[in-house]
Amino acid sequence: MGIMLKRQVLWRAIVTPQLREEISEDLQEAVDEIEKRIQQLEFSTKAFLASQRGDLQQALEMRRLVEEERKRQEAARDELLQRKAQVEQLQDETEVVRGILEGWVEVNEGDDLMNALGGTEIVTRDGKVIGIRQIDAARAKTVAVAQAASGAGQDRLGQRAPLIITDGDG
Repeated sequence: MGIMLKRQVLWRAIVTPQLREEISEDLQEAVDEIEKRIQQLEFSTKAFLASQRGDLQQALEMRRLVEEERKRQEAARDELLQRKAQVEQLQDETEVVRGILEGWVEVNEGDDLMNALGGTEIVTRDGKVIGIRQIDAARAKTVAVAQAASGAGQDRLGQRAPLIITDGDG
């Protein structure tokens, strides 16, 4: 009798013009959202500062905080624009890591737990699964470390970020 365990499954995609367009559109939507936030921040700040004519100290502190937030938002926007430029440079038919999915695996007594938990990847082309691969545990760890180091998975807005990580093993 076995038990079911949740495991991570690496999602790879074959680069095609459709994939580049999809990722670019996602990134542009995120850039547009940040631009809206910056505009809203500036508008709200002007309204607040206009209402705080008598308290110069509070107005200066608010302006400093707003400026810090604006710089954070601009840095996030710039990072997304860099990703977008990277996407445009991707070569057709190469593989990129799109993310980590969750899946279930049954394990039984005597099974190799490391192989059961860490060795599967799904390969897609234009949204269709074209392959399911078993990978060795050492390679799976290398990709997981690359993802963790890159902050892959979510952008600064907490949204799913399009991933364009390659680990050289394609």
